[in-house]
Order: sequence, then structure tokens, then C-alpha cells
Amino acid sequence: MSSSVASASTIRKVKNSYRGKLPLSIITIIICGFAFLALLYTDTISPLSSKYSALKSKSCPNKSSIKRSREKPKEDNFTNSLLDDRFDFDPEECDVAHGKWVYNKSIKPLYTDRSCPYLDRQVSCVKNGRLDSKYRHWEWQPDDCTLPRFNPETVLRKLKGKKLMFVGDSLQRGQWQSFVCMVESVIPEDMKSLRRGKFHSVFTAKEYDATIEFYWAPFLVESNSDNPIIGDPKKRILRVDTVAKHAQHWVDKDILVFNTYVWWMSGLKIKALWGSFANGELGNEELDTWVGYKIGLKTWANWVDSTINPNKTRVFFTTMSPTHTRSEDWGRINGTKCFNETKPITNRKFWGSGSNKQIMSVVASVIGKMKVPVTFVNVTQLSDYRIDAHSSIYTETGGSLLTEEQKADPRHHADCIHWCLPGVPDTWNQIFFAHL
Repeated sequence: MSSSVASASTIRKVKNSYRGKLPLSIITIIICGFAFLALLYTDTISPLSSKYSALKSKSCPNKSSIKRSREKPKEDNFTNSLLDDRFDFDPEECDVAHGKWVYNKSIKPLYTDRSCPYLDRQVSCVKNGRLDSKYRHWEWQPDDCTLPRFNPETVLRKLKGKKLMFVGDSLQRGQWQSFVCMVESVIPEDMKSLRRGKFHSVFTAKEYDATIEFYWAPFLVESNSDNPIIGDPKKRILRVDTVAKHAQHWVDKDILVFNTYVWWMSGLKIKALWGSFANGELGNEELDTWVGYKIGLKTWANWVDSTINPNKTRVFFTTMSPTHTRSEDWGRINGTKCFNETKPITNRKFWGSGSNKQIMSVVASVIGKMKVPVTFVNVTQLSDYRIDAHSSIYTETGGSLLTEEQKADPRHHADCIHWCLPGVPDTWNQIFFAHL
């Protein structure tokens, strides 16, 4: 009450002191001044408010904010990456598995199969004669958020003093090669090296005291086909109860990225061995593939839970990479597997026969019960749309490029399992980077 009286008294004094001196104009000026200061104050705190709100909620930016950013004048790739990376990425609120592929001709891969010297010929499609390169310019856009751009310098800073290892089959090797090629161009020639081995390959970024490694273990558990590879799936035998031989190479890593799928899918049954291979056929029995997979994955999970210190090592699991060997799956009755496909599938409900839901359910069940946290790099659905991005006839077999005669017979020779690089595995690594 006293403050109100004081305010009224002050107003009367002001009125009396300006009686006869155009009080309306002065009042107008005062009001305008306060309005200007209020507007200035609002503009100043708005971006800060947005920033701290985002940090607290950790939500992905909504589509309207993304659209406004994209409607700004064209900027270079670096500036655009800064715009995208302003937003915190929260995998709990950003479901990267649901979205669509959008063609963007302005997107340029961080490397090509000619510029990166570390790519296998198996995945160097353009170098092997593929004429269309549109498959390189499709960008994955999740429905409710945006993925951070893959920034090589940022990635290398995150890996400083660390050992990153990808473990799995040739598809996981493709993800490893993609990752190496995405970062190597910013490293001086004398500060990087690659040592290849039959099981274990190591890329070293000397300046960052970091390694990016690949370890060959197509089943994760041991098998008689680890090396040398046995071509006939019926002769392959798996020791589903142990990962010991392989795991000795995993123990000192800071980041582990595992995957296993395609090698299990060679038939309805697998041969499982209990005990040593030295026992021959003793303990060998046939199991349904999904049963053997579940036992093998539990063996891996038990090793992780009993060995890995989550305070030192982060563990990731890349979900299954789809195959596209049945063109009937996407309605092309007279098609030949993935041969001559040039665009992704746009049907959001598509799920091909090359993605086994039972296996995916096993992965979710086993990993969901583990003590050590394992982060999924969920690539299955988004990759299932990409019938256009496989190496097809632009690949090699038996160490040699396909002959013209073999290229003319895609039904028997088109590779609809592996991916061209640069290509889809780059998006896998963009998702992996977002989790880092």
C-alpha cells in the first residue's frame, strides 16, 4: 500500500512539474523508450533461453526449426554442419530408425573410392565401372529430429588417446573402412598409417594417438571357418560356447562396435560344437539357426558382462544389415535381385525377406538383459529401403573383378549383400558418431 501511495505521489509531482509543457509528448517518448528497451532485452535473452531449454530437455529439434534453418541462404558445408550441431542429440528422444531418404544433389561424400586409398576393391563401385552415382546423394532424415553432421575433426578429438575396434564380418569391415575414409583426409600423410592382417587390421592416427581397428569374427563365437574361410556352409562348424580365441583381442579397447548376422543366414540349420575342434565330430549337433544364434549371442553377452568395465569401455552393437536378393519383395516381379535399381524404396512399411525379424527379436532380448550397457546402432530399417546402393555387378569375386560375361548374368553374380562405398555405411557411422 505504501509503495502505491509513493508511486501516486511521484506521478503527481511529475505532472505538476511539467504542467503546461506538452505532457502527452513526453509521456509518449518515455513509453517508446521503455518499449525499445524491453524489445532489446527480449532479443538478447531469446537465444540463451532456447539454448538452455534444449540442454535441459535434451530433445531433438522439431521439424519446423529445421525447416527454418534450411530456408536460409545457401552456406558452405562447414557452416551447415555448425547449424545442425547446435542441437543436442538425445537417442532416447530421437528415433533414427524411422524417417525417409531425401535426395540432395548438393551433398558431397567426405571421400570417394578414388580419393581414399584404404577401400577394398569389392566395394569401390564407381572405380569398378558403375556409371550412375546418384546413390551417393541420398540423405537419411529421421521424422522428428536431425542427425549431427559427421565432422572428422570432432570425431578425431573424441578418439584422442583411444582405441576403437569394429568386430564382425565383411559388412562390419565395410563400416570400418567407411569410418577410416571419413576421417583420414584431414590427417597429414606422415601422421597416419594402415596395417592389414587376416584377422586384425589397424589404422593409426598418430597425431591423436588413436587407432581405428577391425577384427574379423563373422560369428563372434569361434568357428572352423574363421580363417581360412570354408565356402560350403554345410561344412562350417561353430563353437557356440566360446569367444575366447577372438576376445583376447578385444579386452584393451576403449570403444567396441560388434555385429553378426549374415553368416548365420546360410540355411535353416547350423552345426554347433560343444568343446574343442580337436574332438572332431564329438559334441557336434544341428540346431535351428535362430537357436544357435541365441546361444552364440548369449556366450558373447556373458563375456561382455564378465569382462568389460563400463567405466572404461563403451560397447555398441550394429543391427543386421539387410540383403536384397528377392526383387519380388519390392514388387519387381521380373527384376534380378538388386541389379539396375537406382532409387530407394519409398514405402515406409517395407520390410524385405533379407531382414529376419526373429533374429532381431533375439538380439533385443539378449542385449536387453545384459548388465553392461550396450548401445544399438540401429541401421536395419533405413538400410532396407536402399535396394539401389549395393555393389551389384560392380564388384569382385575370388580376388578378381567380374568379367563381362559374369556382369551379363546378374542373377548369379550380382552382390546384393555388400554396399558401395561411399554409401549407406557412411550413414551408419553418422548415427554411431551421434551416439559418441
